[in-house]
Amino acid sequence: MSDQATRLQPVLLSGGSGTRLWPLSREAYPKQFLALAGELTMLQDTWQRVAPLAAGAAPIVVANEEHRFLAAEQLRQVGIEHAAILLEPVGRNTAPAIAAAALLAVAGGEDPLLLVLPSDHVVRDVPAFQAAVRAAMPAAAQGALVTFGIVPESAETGFGYIQADAGRVDSGDQGVRRVLRFVEKPDAATARQYLDAGGYYWNSGMFLFRASRYLAELERFRPDILAAVRAAFETAQRDGDFIRLDKDAFAASPSDSIDYAVMEKTDRAMVLPVDIGWNDVGSWSALWDVSEQDADGNARHGDVIAVDSHDSYAYARRLVALVGVDNLVVVETDDAVLVAHKDKVQQVKDVVARLKAGHRSHAILHREVHRPWGSYDSVDQDDGFQVKRIKVKPGARLSLQSHRHRAEHWIVVRGTARVTRDNDVFELHANQSTYIPLGAKHRLENPGKEMLELIEVQSGDYLGEDDIVRYEDVYGRS
Repeated sequence: MSDQATRLQPVLLSGGSGTRLWPLSREAYPKQFLALAGELTMLQDTWQRVAPLAAGAAPIVVANEEHRFLAAEQLRQVGIEHAAILLEPVGRNTAPAIAAAALLAVAGGEDPLLLVLPSDHVVRDVPAFQAAVRAAMPAAAQGALVTFGIVPESAETGFGYIQADAGRVDSGDQGVRRVLRFVEKPDAATARQYLDAGGYYWNSGMFLFRASRYLAELERFRPDILAAVRAAFETAQRDGDFIRLDKDAFAASPSDSIDYAVMEKTDRAMVLPVDIGWNDVGSWSALWDVSEQDADGNARHGDVIAVDSHDSYAYARRLVALVGVDNLVVVETDDAVLVAHKDKVQQVKDVVARLKAGHRSHAILHREVHRPWGSYDSVDQDDGFQVKRIKVKPGARLSLQSHRHRAEHWIVVRGTARVTRDNDVFELHANQSTYIPLGAKHRLENPGKEMLELIEVQSGDYLGEDDIVRYEDVYGRS
């Protein structure tokens, strides 16, 4: 079989339908964009894990509209300049998301094998993962829809299970087995029965199949989903590396997972059992499991001191000290602090529910907001004023704009700023500042080779992000 016939196309699912970890908020900032288990973010780590298998191909990334610039920037940081980023205008679960990726993969006349991966999982044994993908490729090339079943370590009730046939298929004797059934998350007694019986594996949510085969099976079992996604793809708008699926067409698709829509119905489902040090990092306590621990069983990320404390996890931006505590999760961020018993950390969802009921912004927003030109962090605000820390990437520029309700003061703390203010264009350097009156047409640019950082003080009777009149924008925003 030719290399072209077995070309591997990674598909990274970064849409926002996965578990959120953040202490009391960041539903708009999922875990895949955070560096939780190492120096790289989970999205970057997922790509690094699969890159050697891709033979130079850039990934297809399925992302939420809100996270498009964050995804693009994080991929750029690990050397991917032109990933195809499919933007979901609304969440419709994995079956439609993967359909959009498959349609993109075959649009140029090719029919690659799609390696579909959630971008928020940890895999400790990367060589074993790569070997498993290679072992599954012959079956996928022959038309199987292969999923990877995790060899269970315990009677876990938090995962769905896959029951596999004891026999192998004729695929080079690589250990791929036919799927007998998918089963929902069991209770403890049932999970123990699965473990004792053998032949049951945790459902990892990772898949390998030919793009055309997935589309054919989706059309067979859920033609309504495929029709809606096809309409959304055919009327999609391209914006640089972003492919914006048509909102109305995509929203018309039923919301369904690949498991329910296809895998539980098809007679082509197969599973390869794997032992790869996998963890879906579904909670902060799960991070304790996958993190390096000290002699007292404490795992930490950031500036953390632990004294007479044991078996705890701490994530900190500022200094956090643990004294005389055991089995705690402590997460300190710019806008929230979580302190929970390790066995009760899943109850954070109850806190989020209260925040939503009280219309608290902490349930949906994160202080630092990413834009194509950089980011801004709202460091302080009260009636009539707001203070932001703004970062502009080298060579980037904001739109030419004005505001109806606020004036702005800019103080440069690092780098060089080129400022347009009505008819004036001038540069500012560190420790220099300027004033943008209400209604003035203005633009901020970074002409230098280092990050531009400045402090912006807004004052006015309304400080919302929608108080922007754009006259010119290189990113196509209106």
